[in-house]
Amino acid sequence: MALLPSNSLVFTVRRHEPELVFPAKPTPRECKLLSDIDDQEGHRFQIRGMHFNRYNSSMQGKDPAKVIKEALAQTLVFYYPLAGRLREGPNRKLTVDCTGEGVLFTEADADVTLEEFGDVVYPPFPCSDELLYDVPGSNEILNCPLLLIQVTRLKCGSFIFAHRFNHTMSDGAGLSQFMSAMGEIARGALAPSTPPVWERHLLNARDSPLITCLHDEYDSVGTYGTIIPTDNLVRRSFFFGPTQISALRRFVPANLRCSTFDILSACVWRCRTQALGLDPDEHIRLICIGNARSKFNPPLPLGYYGNALGNPAASTTAGKLCQNPLEYALKLVKEAKTRVTEEYMKSTADLLVLRGRPNVNLVGSFLVSDLTRAKFLQVDFGWGEAAFFGPATSWELISFHMPSKNEKGEDGIVVPVSLPAPAMKSFVKELDGLLKDETATVGA
Repeated sequence: MALLPSNSLVFTVRRHEPELVFPAKPTPRECKLLSDIDDQEGHRFQIRGMHFNRYNSSMQGKDPAKVIKEALAQTLVFYYPLAGRLREGPNRKLTVDCTGEGVLFTEADADVTLEEFGDVVYPPFPCSDELLYDVPGSNEILNCPLLLIQVTRLKCGSFIFAHRFNHTMSDGAGLSQFMSAMGEIARGALAPSTPPVWERHLLNARDSPLITCLHDEYDSVGTYGTIIPTDNLVRRSFFFGPTQISALRRFVPANLRCSTFDILSACVWRCRTQALGLDPDEHIRLICIGNARSKFNPPLPLGYYGNALGNPAASTTAGKLCQNPLEYALKLVKEAKTRVTEEYMKSTADLLVLRGRPNVNLVGSFLVSDLTRAKFLQVDFGWGEAAFFGPATSWELISFHMPSKNEKGEDGIVVPVSLPAPAMKSFVKELDGLLKDETATVGA
């Protein structure tokens, strides 16, 4: 089955008092501007994620909370803007005030073992609010800590590393880079193997801003859109391994080259739209969030940890998406992704400045973000790579693609989905219909 059961595990978490962790050495006291890609409205929120780490006998006697806390202080010497606070200036421009005030850190203990979570762990994670406690008064985008970390020790010697991170500072690739640096220093390195690069001016608007590209993601494509009720949401994760991905590839023409991300995005978008029963004339979008670092010539510097995300949109109507074969959705996804170029990113920055740093238009939109190359699983604090990772919860308008394994140990991709209960039932039916259609041919 593609549907993964929700975990109803309940346990108790005992937290120590939260504390501020400061850079281990003095750092520059200065103000640093974020880029015009960084400080758009759509990045002004907190990313919440979790890493589940197994017990490792070679680390016997070492406290993961102490190891990680010390590594955090040393890593902040290199990433010192993260120990500062955000200020907002004229035209909503954000600046990091590098005050060295530190980041929040909480250590905790839970009366549960990693094995009790099950053979595999997928979002939404049980007791996520306890494993990543929001310290009161710390959750604002401005004038608050930019990072909160909680390390929870489990009864079996395993531990959970959870984080809350201000998205204006970094995207997934940048956050992974910072966490990898923490891991290297926790394992004895004196400095990160990849030095951090600020250089946020590289993604600023031009001196004479000019929108030169199509930006459906920020434009209105219709006069109305279905509002998804959030009072009865069902949150589930779906695993796509070799069997499921091969089943979906039967719908792809032999002459159409496409990635696994393309196929899964098209599939989930189409099944989700069918499940919601939208008006056939309703304009809808799939916004494909992707790393644009390699699109620049020359590429952005190695070590750049700011936001470098493109948000191209595939646009159509609900009727066209549902009445056409999966190939139709797939071509829309591929076409949208090809629009991300250096000029597209410059045009995006110009648009954001000219229009007051808006969010993408969420009316009729569904967002997908590819985390399969972000290397979160490879973060190693000395206990080895994480057993599982993912966002702390899932949302109704966005799905993340994350690398994972199933109970058989097969590599695959997990996609969390949130829908109202009746729509989730329809979604599972639509998805299973695609996966089990033994007579499927291109255009079916």
